[in-house]
Amino acid sequence: MNDIPPPKKKKKTIAKAKRSAKASISDIAKQVQKAKDDYHNAQKKLKNKKEAIKKADDIIEGKQGLVVEDELDNIPPNVQNAVKEQEVIFEPNSGPQTQFLAASEREVFYGGARGGGKSYAMLIDPLRYCDRQKHRGLLLRRSMPELRDLINHSQQLYPKAFPGAKWREQEKEWRFPSGAKIEFGYAENTTDVLRYQGQSYTWIGVDELPQYPNPDIYNFLRSSLRSVDPEIPVYMRATGNPGNVGSGWVKEMFVDPAVPNTRFDIEIQTPVGTKKITRRFIPAKLQDNPYLMQTEDYYIMLASLPEVQRKQFLDGDWSAYEDAAFPEFNKVNHVVEPFEIPRNWHKFRACDWGYSSPACVLWFAIDFDDNLYIYRELYTKKVVADVFATQVLNLEYNEYIRYGVLDSSTWARRGDVGPSIAETMINAGCRWRPSDRSPRSRINGKLEIHKRLSVRETNDGEKPSLFIFNNCINLIRTLPLLPCDKNNPEDVDTHTEDHAYDALRYGCMSRPINPHGHGFSSFDNNVNYTPSDKMFGY
Repeated sequence: MNDIPPPKKKKKTIAKAKRSAKASISDIAKQVQKAKDDYHNAQKKLKNKKEAIKKADDIIEGKQGLVVEDELDNIPPNVQNAVKEQEVIFEPNSGPQTQFLAASEREVFYGGARGGGKSYAMLIDPLRYCDRQKHRGLLLRRSMPELRDLINHSQQLYPKAFPGAKWREQEKEWRFPSGAKIEFGYAENTTDVLRYQGQSYTWIGVDELPQYPNPDIYNFLRSSLRSVDPEIPVYMRATGNPGNVGSGWVKEMFVDPAVPNTRFDIEIQTPVGTKKITRRFIPAKLQDNPYLMQTEDYYIMLASLPEVQRKQFLDGDWSAYEDAAFPEFNKVNHVVEPFEIPRNWHKFRACDWGYSSPACVLWFAIDFDDNLYIYRELYTKKVVADVFATQVLNLEYNEYIRYGVLDSSTWARRGDVGPSIAETMINAGCRWRPSDRSPRSRINGKLEIHKRLSVRETNDGEKPSLFIFNNCINLIRTLPLLPCDKNNPEDVDTHTEDHAYDALRYGCMSRPINPHGHGFSSFDNNVNYTPSDKMFGY
């Protein structure tokens, strides 16, 4: 009798069946997901078709007269020809004007030379969502007479772009057939801007932004930028020319952070975390406006202006400042990449103290040719003297700082008892000596900076004797913006942000340049000059 073979184990058969079942389930899941995706895409296409049909109906019925070229593809073919045959209301100039109207960044500044078509672009830009009921626009100028000019141009344009649009003079507001609104307003000061408090706008534009001396009004308006319709993005737009009172802060906010026509992000701390605001600067030149370029008189007028104004109004140069205290300064010559300071270079620091206003400390290094390198800065405010001293010492930990120069006014005592601000810092271990307080010390200090900034012939070519590391952002930001004092042109205007300048002045005065063209070398022990003060032990 043959042996009956033992039954095969069923474990492998069961495992195989499980794998097959899982694969089948996976295939079914993929099919379900594909069906969902197809359904979603079909819904999206249906929505687009409905919107295209509605847009076509609005065009036919005269409810919408403004159609941009990119929208033509979404309009049914039988309507496209009719749209193309309509009157061209506005055609942007190629280049910056087109780039401005197409920009998707949250905040855009369109600025530069006069006559570049900026103001007209500002009238067009808020029309992009006027077919939406909940679109609210606000276009501002600084004064009512300036605003009137924009209103007059809008009355020629808006009724053609949107037949049925009505101007309401009392409210200074356009109302469109869709229910959208564009308000025209002015804000000469912070009191005027309060009328917009609590309002919600999907688009806010400020024409000639540099006319404002500080960013307060602009920042206030930003708080009113919000949308109740998720399909309507919010935009902040501004235009302007260099040479106005607010050119400095506008340049700092929009021009300096990135290469022109490049998107950049600004991080904002909020209660729910860090948020990013996208910004862009679009430069404008007269050459961008072919209509004005055909009029030679306008170009000749701008070209005949004094040098600084010509650079501002014709070239759109944001680095050109009228009555600039230090016209010698430019980033190419004076700003350098940081490098490791050689150990045998001598170092010192200089400070302009402030509590409510900023306090600034600059650290200097001296090379063997007596050139000064500013390699670090501390720029802060509302820090008491002993804490400030600790911050200074922490930044220069493990460095040998030969001496420090501090604003001489900090040795003045307030009251009959207690140490002065300077003595408080010295007691905390941060040693200083007073700045030069001799007659004409301010004028002489300014002259020392002029000498250092001036380019002169050296063994390595034409170079200045003062260099600034590019991480000293506040000194680089404020120095070219300093104007001369109108009552005393030999000095700077002390009502400006001059804290970094004062620290620079104290430092340069402690290392004056020899009238014969050679500095007091920190490596020459035979010179009579010494940067020490025996009163404070060094």
